[in-house]
Amino acid sequence: QVRLVESGGGLVQAGGSLRLSCAASGRTFSAYAMGWFRQAPGKEREFAAAISRSGDSTYYADSVKGRFTISRDNAKNTLYLQMNRLKPEDTAVYYCAARAAYYSGSYYKDSYDYWGQGTQVTVSS
Repeated sequence: QVRLVESGGGLVQAGGSLRLSCAASGRTFSAYAMGWFRQAPGKEREFAAAISRSGDSTYYADSVKGRFTISRDNAKNTLYLQMNRLKPEDTAVYYCAARAAYYSGSYYKDSYDYWGQGTQVTVSS
């Protein structure tokens, strides 16, 4: 089992940047493919980015491609999401998630086994 705790959210103006972190504890972090998802008020939780266990493979939603970068540091048991050129439509609660059964990450949220509590990102226009 792994426990996930997100941090780094906040209020930023459109065009600005934020870096989210997700600290993992418990079972070996490198045993999990990881993902970032987000949920805006009144909307379904949606995929943002995913990364393989070793970090050699990444995958992005079209809405964030070219602006967001997912990365991980297995020595520090931490997942990151660098968010640049933020837009008001990026406003949401951001969640990190871990899945054990596969080497690579996925857009499919039901394939993830563990979730953090979320961190709020608000982008003002």
